[in-house]
Amino acid sequence: MIVEDAQPPTHRPQSQPRTAATPETRRRIPAGVGEGRDSCVEGGVERAAAELKPRLRGWLHTGMSPLALAGGIVLVALSRSAAAVAACSVFAVSALLLFGTSGIYHRGTWGPRGEAVLRRLDHANIFLIIAGTYTPLAVLLLPADQQVVLLSLVWAGALAGIAFRILWIGAPRWLYTPCYIALGWVAVFYLPDFARTGGTAVVVLVIAGGLLYTAGAVVYGLKRPDPSPSWFGFHEVFHTLTIAAFATHYTAILLAAP
Repeated sequence: MIVEDAQPPTHRPQSQPRTAATPETRRRIPAGVGEGRDSCVEGGVERAAAELKPRLRGWLHTGMSPLALAGGIVLVALSRSAAAVAACSVFAVSALLLFGTSGIYHRGTWGPRGEAVLRRLDHANIFLIIAGTYTPLAVLLLPADQQVVLLSLVWAGALAGIAFRILWIGAPRWLYTPCYIALGWVAVFYLPDFARTGGTAVVVLVIAGGLLYTAGAVVYGLKRPDPSPSWFGFHEVFHTLTIAAFATHYTAILLAAP
C-alpha cells in the first residue's frame, strides 16, 4: 500500500487588530490643523462673497446718509411747534439709521457674527423708517384723536416687525417683504384727511412715495431686474427706489411743515 506524503498545513496570516486612538497617537497630529483648515475655507467663502458684490453695493445709501442728516436739520428748523420738532426729529433719526446702517453693512466685510448683527439692524430699520415717516405726517396733518390712532397702529406694527426680523433673520423673503408693504400702506385710510389739511400735492407725493417703496420691495423680493451684477445689480435698483421714495416723502413733509 502506497501512502501519500501529507501536505503541510497552510497558515493564513491573521489581520492585525485595529487599535483605538490613544492619547499618544493623538499627540502626533499637530494641534490646530483642523481648525486652520476650517478657518481657511471660511475665509475663502467670505472673500468669494465679497468679490460677488456689485462694485456700487452700499455706496448709494452711504452717500445718502449726510443728505438725510442735513434734510432732517432743515425740517426741524422749519417746525413751528414742539410736537412738530419732535415728529420731524423722529423722521430724521430713522432716516439716518436706515441709510447709515445700510451703508456700513453693505460696504464692509464683517465676518459671520458682524454680518448677522448688521443684517438684523438693516432689515429692522425698514420698519423704523415706515413708522418714522408716518410720525410727522400724522402730527402735521391730522387732529389729535386721529394722530393717536394712526401712530399707535403704525408703531405697534413697526415694533412687531422689528422683533420679527431680529429674532428670525432667516425668514424667507416671500414672508417678510409683504409685511413691509402692508405696514407702508396703512396711510391709505387717512389720505382724505391728508388732502383736507395738506392739499393735493402732499397726497400725490405720499402716494408716489408709497408706490416707489412698493416697487423697491418687489425688486428686492424677486431679485429682478438685475441689470449689471458686477456693478449695479438688483439690490442697487432696490436702493435707488428707496432713495427716490424717501425724497418724495421728505418733500411731502416739507410742504406740510410750514
